[in-house]
Amino acid sequence: MLETLLIRSRAVPSEPPRRRGATTLGPERDRFGVLRAVLAAVPWLQVGMGAVIVLLAALVPWGTGKVLNAMDQQFLAVDVNGDFIGDSRVAIERAAGDWVGKSYFATDLSEIKASLEQRPWVESAAVRRVWPDRLVIDIREKKPLAYWTDGRLVSRTGELFAPQNPQVAGKLPRLAGPDERVRDVIRMARTMSEELVGHGLNFAGLSLEQRGAWTLKLSNGIEVVLGRDQVEQRFERFITVYETRLASRSDEVSRVDARYTNGVAVQWKAAEGASSPKS
Repeated sequence: MLETLLIRSRAVPSEPPRRRGATTLGPERDRFGVLRAVLAAVPWLQVGMGAVIVLLAALVPWGTGKVLNAMDQQFLAVDVNGDFIGDSRVAIERAAGDWVGKSYFATDLSEIKASLEQRPWVESAAVRRVWPDRLVIDIREKKPLAYWTDGRLVSRTGELFAPQNPQVAGKLPRLAGPDERVRDVIRMARTMSEELVGHGLNFAGLSLEQRGAWTLKLSNGIEVVLGRDQVEQRFERFITVYETRLASRSDEVSRVDARYTNGVAVQWKAAEGASSPKS
């Protein structure tokens, strides 16, 4: 049997046609529209928000200052570190005692550093805070290389300084010359000292006259006059003559003049004031 199923369907109206170029905004896509409308309608709200921001910005440093003031302490102790030859730990602690009782946060550490580095023996000072109440100072002293003209000292970095107690540096070579030539003297002294050691001789001093003449002094008391010109060649000539002719009689030699073209002139201790023929 043929059954016929009749399906009745209700007509669904189609969507109304949209005008070309029109845009429809859903409510979720304009969520800030109400807020903008309120702000536009109530301008004093914008002013109030700006005032709040300015007030908060002003309160931050004020609050920070209050916190720091509440935490602030006074320096109650000073610790000094370093290896001392000319200065002393006690003297530096006493000098830094001027800052005991000062504010932990407000004290200018660069001022302490500058003050300590004015001391003749101090090459550099490092100053730091240690919570809650300590001031720690690390001192590096100048390392003396030699005695300089008029009893001053010259450091290994070529700095001239005049402490009240230069003798604590102990036994050191003696250098002399114009102050502006100190580095030249140091350079020449190091060159000669290294070569002398290789020949069994010890360096004791070197002087440079204002007119440019050099004079070398050995630890055995022998003085070597090198003059102004060809100083290196004359020094080498002295080394050669000393090894071949003078080493066995070094305790008799007072002075050697190397300002000769083909040799040197020797002054003997037994005949002070007289020079032998050229060797």
